[in-house]
This record gives sequence, C-alpha cells and structure tokens, in this order.
Amino acid sequence: MRTTSSTIRTSSSNREHTVSHGKRARRAAAALAAGALALSLAACGGDDDDGGDENTGGEKTTGSLTLPKLDGETISVAAVWTGTEQKNFKTVLSEFEDRTGAKVTFVPAQDPIINFLGSKIAGGQPPDIAMLPQPGAIKQAVEKGWAKPLGTEAQEQLKKNYSQGWQDIGSVDGKPYGVYYKAANKSLIWYNTQVFENAGAAEPKTWDELLNTARTVYDSGVTPFSVGGADGWTLTDWFENVYLSQAGPEKYDQLAAHEIKWTDPSVKEALTTLAEVWGKADYVAGGAQGALQTEFPASVTQTFTGGDQPKAGMVYEGDFVQVNIGETKAEVGTDAKVFPFPAVGDEAPVVSGGDAAVILKDSKAAQALATFLASPDAATIHAGLGGYLSPNKNVDASAYPNDVQRKMAEALVAAGDDFRFDMSDQAPQAFGGTPGKGEWKALQDFLKNPGDVAGTQQQLEADAAAAYGN
Repeated sequence: MRTTSSTIRTSSSNREHTVSHGKRARRAAAALAAGALALSLAACGGDDDDGGDENTGGEKTTGSLTLPKLDGETISVAAVWTGTEQKNFKTVLSEFEDRTGAKVTFVPAQDPIINFLGSKIAGGQPPDIAMLPQPGAIKQAVEKGWAKPLGTEAQEQLKKNYSQGWQDIGSVDGKPYGVYYKAANKSLIWYNTQVFENAGAAEPKTWDELLNTARTVYDSGVTPFSVGGADGWTLTDWFENVYLSQAGPEKYDQLAAHEIKWTDPSVKEALTTLAEVWGKADYVAGGAQGALQTEFPASVTQTFTGGDQPKAGMVYEGDFVQVNIGETKAEVGTDAKVFPFPAVGDEAPVVSGGDAAVILKDSKAAQALATFLASPDAATIHAGLGGYLSPNKNVDASAYPNDVQRKMAEALVAAGDDFRFDMSDQAPQAFGGTPGKGEWKALQDFLKNPGDVAGTQQQLEADAAAAYGN
C-alpha cells in the first residue's frame, strides 16, 4: 500500500521484516484482483449466530475460545469510528460483555489518535485499549511507554489465526503489541450501475481505460468522480494506488520508509498522473473547492442518491464503503458495484490498511478483550454485520453477508504475507495521519492546485524530513 526481494515495512522506523516477493507477490496480487473482479455479483443475505455456554469452571466458552468471568470489571476502548462502523463494533463488545460479565465503554476518539491519547494519559484517564489505525502509531505508543505487550492468551490467538505478516505489523522490535482486528482492501472504485448503464460505460482495467470511462460518464451528463477531499486520508489513498502500480513495490517500500525523497522523479510521475483526474474540474463533483468541503461519508452517499442523476458516477475507496452505501437506498451488488483500482503500470495495485487493538492499561480484563478480538469469535460477529473485513484466516467466508464481501475476504486471506500496507499509515502521524498537516495537507493543496507538481513535492519532502528526522 511490490518484484524481486522486497520488504513489508511495519512502522516508521527502519526495522523491517524481509519477505521474498517476485512471483509470489504477483500471484497474491492476481488472487486479490481476481477476487475484486468478482465483486459485481449480486448481494445476498446471511447472518451468523454466535452463542455461548458456561462450563463447570465458571468460565464461558464459545467454539474454541474460553474467556474468564469478569463480573464487576469495567474497561474502555477508544477508536475514531463513528456511525454504523461504531455501532457494529459495539455489537461485538456487547458479546464480550455477555460472555464475561464485564462492562465495556466505547470512547469516541479524534484524529490524530496519538494526540487524543496523549491528552487522556496526561489527564490520568487513558482508555484500557485503543484501536490504532497506523503501524507508526503503534510504534509511537510503545516508544512513549503507553502500550503494553500482549499476554500469552492473546499471542496464542494471533499465532493460530493470523499470517506472520499481520503479526509482524502489530509488533515492535519483535514483541507483539497490536491485534489487527480490522483490515481493508483500499484498491477499489465503486460505481452507480444506473449511471454506467445510461452512459454505456464499461468497467476499466487500466488507467487509460478509466479516463475513457470518465469521459463517457461525463458526456452522459454526470460528473465522473466524487472525492472526499475534506478528509486528507482519502487523497493519500489515491496517491498510494497510483504510485504502487506505476513506480512498483520496491520504490513504494523505499518511499514509505523515507529512504528516497518525495522530490524523486517517481513521485513527480505519480502526481502528474493524478492530475489527469484531479486537474479536470468537471471530473470532480463540486470541483476542487467542493471536494475539499466533502467528507468521506458524503462522498459515498452522494454517488448513490439522486436517482439516475447523482452528484457523481464513481467514488474511490476501500471495502468499507459498503457501510456508507447502506445508509442510502442503493443495494450493493445491484445498484452499487465495484471494480479493482485500474493498473497504472504493469500491475494493478493492491493496498491494505487496518486497525489494531493495543492495550494501554494492563489488566486481566484488557488482556481478555484483546484475546477475544484476536479470535474468530469476535470477527465472525462483525463480519455478519457488513462493511468489515478481517485478516483472521479462521473466520469462515460464510460469515460475511453477501458475495461481494465473501470474495474480498477470501482474497485478503489468500494473499497471506504478500501485501502492501497503506503508506501514510506507516509514517509518523505528524506526516501521514494529522488533519491539516503533512501529507494530508499537501495533497489537499495539490487537489486545489494540481498544476503545482514541483511545489507539492517540495512541501511533501520538507514535512517528511521533519517527521522522520532525516
């Protein structure tokens, strides 16, 4: 988020876990792409019940997971999730409450979550667990002495249920701190099927075909793209997909670790390519100014409301877009379909992201919740609610509510250790995860003025050098 021997970067440091890619990476990319290409299947219903029973030892058991009785214990979990995403996660936490007797409080957090946690810790009220969306944030939490290592039971669940790559991303200096509870396929473009049918547009497989499709949609009277530019992270995801496909995996890894500068010619090429969409005011709903005032949820909903005259025909973002589509009358698989982010270079990009549970206040209850979140039990419940993917390889695909998500989940697990993690999430939060600063701000400025490639590169490099300290 790679073709010879490459690396999976696990934080903003220079620490790395070497993984042989080459043909294996191509097979993984092909598997993911094949899964994504099948996403136009009609959605179908499904749910999954996860009951429990008490054993004679005073503990409650579901499947293979045994949890301790925690009557009277209270723990808190902080995350930046809102709306349906937060509601669904609370459903999972309720299951933990039912099975242990503990009371779990959800604490709404703000970006950058490291700053939010810092204020809570300074005030003497840190949450017991934080859901951290960046490997760089996990490393910072460890360096600050906030994060506590995972206990034996949680580690056992990790080893049993996760590929080594996902375990490594949650580790710092070889010690496991994070449970990657939620994953994302961030290489997808969703489209309004009625708009495509009216325009006679086809799903593109290459960047040039995407531009042709955009022209076809535009000529039919609908703006091609909806962009949630008010949230800078959506813009970093656009860049990462273009860069990974165009520059290749090794360059991607080098830029993620700031081993090459943002003034590198490969960055110039990617920004120039992005400008082929961002630089056409009529191709972006509301133009640059409108996009910069559009938050991510609205960028999705405005693509799937308004009948056959929505504000845009397509919106780029990950599998989690389904949650926001669910807030409209559109149905995934019929009214809303999806295709893989087109190949800009030789290979279509496959960028992953995720959120990890990290313990900040060590206790029996916190360790039990981390263990639960590392188990198939928790992920199976969340999978049935939709808008969610788990990197847990022991979650049965049948737990997902429709064929769209089943295909994405199967492709994610099939990738094993061969994936690229979101580049901005690997960076120090000051550069890759702070509203109004660093990469978020530089790309928002570029959306406003896509002709200033050189100036954008210089600003990105200055901000990166300050954040990485090199």
